[in-house]
Amino acid sequence: MDHPLTLFGAALAGFFAIMNPIANTPIFLGLTEDMDEPTTRSVALNSLCIAFLIVAAFCIAGNFLLHLFGITLSSFRIAGGLLVALVGYHLLQGGGHSPVQKPKQAELEPKEENSAMGIAVSPLGMPLLAGPGTIVTAMSFAAGASPQRMGIVLLAFLTICVLTYFCFMGGEKLTRFLGKSLVLVVSRLMGLILSVIGTQMVIEGIFAVMKGGGK
Repeated sequence: MDHPLTLFGAALAGFFAIMNPIANTPIFLGLTEDMDEPTTRSVALNSLCIAFLIVAAFCIAGNFLLHLFGITLSSFRIAGGLLVALVGYHLLQGGGHSPVQKPKQAELEPKEENSAMGIAVSPLGMPLLAGPGTIVTAMSFAAGASPQRMGIVLLAFLTICVLTYFCFMGGEKLTRFLGKSLVLVVSRLMGLILSVIGTQMVIEGIFAVMKGGGK
């Protein structure tokens, strides 16, 4: 996974699977159904900017956090891989959201006093987009890495954010075009991809420990 294109592809697949723009689009439509088009566009843009800043912060501060809590990179990869694989397993079983990414029902119901910006921050920005699963995936790919590797991971996440924006803005057409059945198929496929990525993280972590490179 050291080659830039390989890393970019793996990170892209991981972020796409765990953020699942297609499955999250109906939720976005429900949260913004009473808003006009400019406000809806603003909410989509702000929520994705917030999600990107959160993930970027964890990517950049990942090494510091690992050292602060005395965690080795290998142990983090193993734990992160197990968590990501659990997300994939949940999606394979037909769950619309992962157990570490799923916002509570109360968080999905916008209250009257909430402003559009408030909805963009929560539940859209976090935990729907930049939830624990997304953060773990980002840190697993970028922790202990060079600035170049970190930049590739952030570029992959930025690409998914742009794709998510277009899914949100074209949500009604996308939902009608794909239908509920195809959306479910996509979610199951993303679950399989996440399970494979999580397994690979665990293998890499165990291999590093066996070689004595757990730092």
